[in-house]
Amino acid sequence: MSRPVAVVTGASVSIGAATARRLAAEGFEVVCAARSLDRLEPLAKEIDGRAIRVDVRDDESVAALAEAVPQCQLLVNNAGGALGLEPVSEANLDEWQWMYDVNVLGVARVTKALLPALVASGNGHIVVMGSTAGHIVYEGGAGYTAAKHGTSAVAETLRLELWDKPIRVTEIAPGMVKTETFSLNRFRGDAERAESVYAGVRGPLVAEDIADCIAWVVTRPWHVNVDLLVVRPRAQAAQHKVFRETE
Repeated sequence: MSRPVAVVTGASVSIGAATARRLAAEGFEVVCAARSLDRLEPLAKEIDGRAIRVDVRDDESVAALAEAVPQCQLLVNNAGGALGLEPVSEANLDEWQWMYDVNVLGVARVTKALLPALVASGNGHIVVMGSTAGHIVYEGGAGYTAAKHGTSAVAETLRLELWDKPIRVTEIAPGMVKTETFSLNRFRGDAERAESVYAGVRGPLVAEDIADCIAWVVTRPWHVNVDLLVVRPRAQAAQHKVFRETE
């Protein structure tokens, strides 16, 4: 019996890699898609999946992904990221452009390319990796929050447009997740500043927590659609309200 095919973008590290492993454990044949084949190929071998290099910002790259995956039941639009934490008055607009290209246009581009296969599967599911930053704003975060608000809008609109198709659409909106790459990339490799984000927080979410959420929503019965799943660590009551222990 053939396994249902799941495509996970941004699968080379962190939430993407954890999701690929978890979906494989749930019985999916996982197509691990990202820019770094060096990271993807060992992961794909580990989970008996496939590794395909893709840049979600590039039309030809995404078209090649769609051609290589003629059958697909699940798409996890996980590729994304944040750059910088400057106020609008000091905004680096090249970084804003990158965030929009990856978090919004990347989701639209990959979804558009794989949509025919998802519809043809008869029971497709599109998961969009949003963020609590896509539902509230904070100082210094305008570029990222604007992009993630766009991501959320794409997911909501897809659900309306696909209402008569055999496809579910889910947005996962994590709060504080401690991974090896997110804050490090945001602060341009400044490890000390990246680590300070989680200072004093006992039990921030980790990549496997988000993978667990994704696995749960995609294994509900076909008629159950989880529109939006917001998940935060217990220490984070809201975007701006985090309990930090002190010695």
